Amino acid sequence: MTPETISEFKKKFPQILEDEPMAKHTNLRVGGPAKLFLSAEEPSVLLEVLALARKTKTPWYVMGGGSNLLVSDQGYDGLMIQIAFRNVQLRQQTVTVEAGAIASTVARQTVEAGLAGLEWAVGLPGTMGGAIYGNAGCYGSEIKDNLITVDCMRIRDGKPCVYPAADCRLGYRDSLFKHEPHLILRATFKVTPGDAETLKRRMDEIMQMRKDKQPLEHGSAGCMFKNFTFKDESELERLKQDVKEIPAEMLARKSISAGWLIQQDGLSGERIGDAQISEKHANFLINLGNARAQDILMLMSKAKMKVRDDYNIMLEDEVQLVGF
Repeated sequence: MTPETISEFKKKFPQILEDEPMAKHTNLRVGGPAKLFLSAEEPSVLLEVLALARKTKTPWYVMGGGSNLLVSDQGYDGLMIQIAFRNVQLRQQTVTVEAGAIASTVARQTVEAGLAGLEWAVGLPGTMGGAIYGNAGCYGSEIKDNLITVDCMRIRDGKPCVYPAADCRLGYRDSLFKHEPHLILRATFKVTPGDAETLKRRMDEIMQMRKDKQPLEHGSAGCMFKNFTFKDESELERLKQDVKEIPAEMLARKSISAGWLIQQDGLSGERIGDAQISEKHANFLINLGNARAQDILMLMSKAKMKVRDDYNIMLEDEVQLVGF
C-alpha cells in the first residue's frame, strides 16, 4: 500500500489504525501487524470502507471475533476489517442478530427472555456472522437448525441478497459463503417460548462441559481441524482396518473426531516453541504464552501428516489462515 492510499483511508476513516498487531484481535494471541485495521461498528461503515478498498485496489479481509483465525507472523499487507455491529432484536418467535453479535451473548439474551433454540450457542466463542459462515455447532446443535434467513451483500457484483436457510448450502462446517464470497450483515433465527430457568440450567450445563473438556485457560482458535466424515460403507470398512477400536458413537454418526485421531497418534502435549497440542482436547492447539504463528502452523502440519501416514486420513483445517 502506498503512503497516498494509506493517507486516503485515514482521512475518510479517522478511527482506522495503522500497523495494528493482529495478536491483539485473535483468540490465539498471535499474528503480525495489519497495514490498516478498522473496527466497523455499523454496516454502512463496512460498505463505505469496502468501496474505498475497491477504488484504491487495496486487498482486504473481513473478520469476526478472531476466534477461528490464524494470522501470519508477517501480518497482513492490506485492510483488515473487524465486524463490530452487534444489535440483537428479540421477538416471540424470531431473533434477528447483526453479524458482529457475540454468539454467547445472543444465547444469554434469548435465555433471559425465555426463548428456546439458541441456548446451545453459549458454547460458541465467536460472532454470529462467523458461526453462519462455517455453520458452527456444538453439543448436538448447529446454526442450520434454527436459521431462517441471511441478509448479505454478494461481493462479485455488490448486490444485496436475502437467502432463505435452504439456499445457504449449510453442511458440516460449510456453507455457500465459503464458496461464493459474500458479506454477511445480519440473520434471523426461529425460537420458541420456553421456561427461562430450565433454559438457564441447560446453558450452565453446556458451560460446565466446555470448562471440563476444553483448555479455556490458554489462547486457542477452538477446534483446528474438521472431524472426518466417511462417505460410504466401503470407506468405513477400510477405516476399521487402519483405525482400531473406533468408538461406537463415532461409528453411529459416521464421523471420527479429529481430536480422537490426534490423541490416538500420541500427539497430545506435543509442543513446538510455545505452541502445544492440548492434553485436555487434542483438536485444540494452544498458545502457552509466546507462541508464533509459524509454530502453530508447523504443529498443525505435524498432526496432519502423522494422521495421514498412520490412518490414511487427511484432516481438513477448520481455522482460517490469513497472510501466509
